[in-house]
Amino acid sequence: MTTIDTGARKGAGTRSRGTGKSSTALKRIHDRRLALMILPALLIYVVFYLYPTASNFRYAFTEWDGFLEPKYIGLGNFTRALTNDDIFRRVLGNNVEFSFLVIIFQTALSLLFAIFLLKTTRTSVFLRTLYFFPTILSSVSVAMVWQFLYEPNLGAINTILRSIGLDSLALSWLGSETITLRALAFTQIWFHTGQMMVVYIAGLQQIPRELYEAAEVDGASRWQQFKNVTWPMALPTTAVVMAYTTIQSFRAFDLVFAMTGGGPNNSTSILVTMIYSTAFAEYRFGYAASLSVYLVLFIVLLTWVQRRTLRTKY
Repeated sequence: MTTIDTGARKGAGTRSRGTGKSSTALKRIHDRRLALMILPALLIYVVFYLYPTASNFRYAFTEWDGFLEPKYIGLGNFTRALTNDDIFRRVLGNNVEFSFLVIIFQTALSLLFAIFLLKTTRTSVFLRTLYFFPTILSSVSVAMVWQFLYEPNLGAINTILRSIGLDSLALSWLGSETITLRALAFTQIWFHTGQMMVVYIAGLQQIPRELYEAAEVDGASRWQQFKNVTWPMALPTTAVVMAYTTIQSFRAFDLVFAMTGGGPNNSTSILVTMIYSTAFAEYRFGYAASLSVYLVLFIVLLTWVQRRTLRTKY
């Protein structure tokens, strides 16, 4: 009996060690397959994102026309942009104003629409779809539609204003240095408010219903419920919406370029349009690379300030 039990235990131990080795081998094969599956995406990321980003950062310290050998000039491009380029400072001011208008009004409108359309009914679903629809359109098509609407002679906006006797408000919406940037901001807000509305709806649906029921029991009005329940609970979603809206407003190249090309007299030019014209119209690729570095830094700084400001409240 003892001999048989000892042999059985040895056989079981051998089988368990064999099973352990086979499971380890299978795990290694599985890990290798996962690595091979990740490899194509990693290569695409390195080739089309990391390498261009590193190259752009390297060219930012050079003077390069895209053809001859780049000439290293250190921080020359960066100091020139801040101290000796009036166009850059004007464009940066345009971008700040454009982004400020878009962030404030797009965030407020998307939250307002989300509150009114939070309940899932046939009407609210239809309106959600209607408001979200512009987001699926291409920026160029949106630009063409709004170019026609803003047209001073035959455009729908001025035609309506004249028909109701408000001829003094019929303006050259895309031809004035003081109005055109705000007209572009309005178009950008119309373009993406529905998208941010959907984000807000998803966030508001996570707020426990019990909080509103407790507020109603305490006799809180709709405004008090919004102030003390909805807004504090929606702050994390607001941080996401504002960060994404900031990035959108700084990257609105296609909309601005298609509608005005940065004119008149650079009054609607923003950083991305200046980077494009500096690189591909003036062939100053080194200087354009330094401007793109500033663009990234401004976006990071603004989103960081937004998150710090909102985080102190939730």
